[in-house]
Amino acid sequence: MKISVIGGGSWGTTLAQVLTDNGHEALIYDVNPEAVKKINNNIHPFFDNKITGIRATLDLKESIDYADYILLAVPTKFIRDSLREINKLATRKLYFINVSKGIEPVTLKRVSEIVTDEINPDLLGAYAVLTGPSHAEEVIERKLTVLTAASDVEWFRKSVQQLFSNKSYLRVYTSDDLIGCEVGGAIKNAIAIVSGMMTGYGLGENARAALITRGILEIVRVVVHYGGKKETAFGLTGIGDLIVTASSYNSRNFNAGLKIGQGTPVEQVLSESKMVVEGVRAIQAAKDLCLQTGIELPIIEITYEVIFNHMSVKEAIQNLLTRELKEEVIA
Repeated sequence: MKISVIGGGSWGTTLAQVLTDNGHEALIYDVNPEAVKKINNNIHPFFDNKITGIRATLDLKESIDYADYILLAVPTKFIRDSLREINKLATRKLYFINVSKGIEPVTLKRVSEIVTDEINPDLLGAYAVLTGPSHAEEVIERKLTVLTAASDVEWFRKSVQQLFSNKSYLRVYTSDDLIGCEVGGAIKNAIAIVSGMMTGYGLGENARAALITRGILEIVRVVVHYGGKKETAFGLTGIGDLIVTASSYNSRNFNAGLKIGQGTPVEQVLSESKMVVEGVRAIQAAKDLCLQTGIELPIIEITYEVIFNHMSVKEAIQNLLTRELKEEVIA
C-alpha cells in the first residue's frame, strides 16, 4: 500500500519507517527543504538515525496523488490550513490517519471535526486516529510499542491496525471510541506539562503519582463531556499515554514544563523548543472549555495561569493545596 505522510517531523518520519518496515511504500511531504533533503539522503531529520526506503517531496500535489491513505503528522495548530490546501488539490476520495494530538482552542473541535469542516463530503472516504503511549525516539530504534487505531468505520480501523502492526516491535489495538481516543491524547499533553513543572520545581515522586492520578480524572471529565467512553480514558490512549508523557525526558511537553518549573520564562521555553509543544495549546483549549461549559479542571486551570498569566509555580501549587478539602471521588 502507498501512504503519504503530511509532515516530515519526528513522528511522521518515524511512522514512515514503520510503514516501510512493514512492506509498504511511504512518501513524506514537508515544507522544509532541509528536512526533505535529509530524508532523501536516508537520514532522520530529527534524530539522525539511518532510515531506509522512504522518499520525501516538497510538492503537496504529488503526495496527494501518490497515496492510498494520507497520514496527518503536522502540529494541530497547522492542521486546518493543511487540510484546506489538500482539499483544493484532491481529485478522489481521501482516507486520513491522524497522529497529531490536540483540540482547537475557541472552537473546541477535535481533529476529526476539523477534517469534516475542511474536506468536501464527496472527497472524504474515512478517518482514523492512531494514538497511544509512544515516543518517536524509541519507535525509530524499533523498541516495543503498543498503540490504538480508532475510527467510526470498522473496516478502516482494522485496516490501520494491519498497516502498522508487525511481529517485532509494534502492536496496534482497535477502538470504536474515536472521541475518547482523540480527547485523551490531547488532554494528557496538558497534564504532562504540569508534571514537568513539578519536577523542575523540585517536587518528588509522591507528587508526580498524585498528579497522574488526579490528572487522569480531569481527562475522564473532558472525554465524557465530549461524548466519549469513560473507560477509554483508563486505556492506552488515556492513562497509558499520560504515564509515558508525564514521566519521560523524551517528552517535549514534560521538558517544557521542567524548564518552566526551574524558572525559565515561558516565552523563552517555547521559542527555544525544536518541536511544537502541543500541551500549551491543549491547556488553552481546556481553559476555553471550562469558560464555555463550567466543567471543573482545577489542575489545568491553574496551569493556564502559569503559562498565560505569569503566575509563579509556587503560587500555583499553593492554590491547589488550599482548595476545599473533600472526599476522593473517582468521577
